[in-house]
Amino acid sequence: MDLRKLKKLIDLVQESGISELEVTEGEEKVRIAKHLSAPPQGSYVTHMPAPMHAAPAAPAAAPEAPAADALPPGHVVKSPMVGTFYRSSAPGAKVFVDVGQSVSEGDPLCIIEAMKLMNEIEADASGVIKAILVDNGEPVEYGQPLFIIG
Repeated sequence: MDLRKLKKLIDLVQESGISELEVTEGEEKVRIAKHLSAPPQGSYVTHMPAPMHAAPAAPAAAPEAPAADALPPGHVVKSPMVGTFYRSSAPGAKVFVDVGQSVSEGDPLCIIEAMKLMNEIEADASGVIKAILVDNGEPVEYGQPLFIIG
């Protein structure tokens, strides 16, 4: 298999939603996988900070739990991945949404950078942004609340 064809296959895997591609051409066999170990790393990263933060910052961890319960009423938009939260598409650019702004399902809310890929997070419900729960440039974990839509 020539290098150009291999490069195209790699690009296809990176650009698509698939995580693995296997191609057999004659006696040649190529398997391209998009970081199959990423989900375990993500849960490892999710689990690692908790013990590290729990011991030195136990008092700070305690208020976070009640704060989660004290979220304003409404639909919670949670992070679908571990990464870095950005409110705009580029530094200095206009933010996607502000508190009090109306959004429709599918409207972009933020970007989460994960493994040097920018992932646009869209509203999964229509309504008004009641709260933005994460600061720009802050790391987020899988399932962490990001926005409240009312």
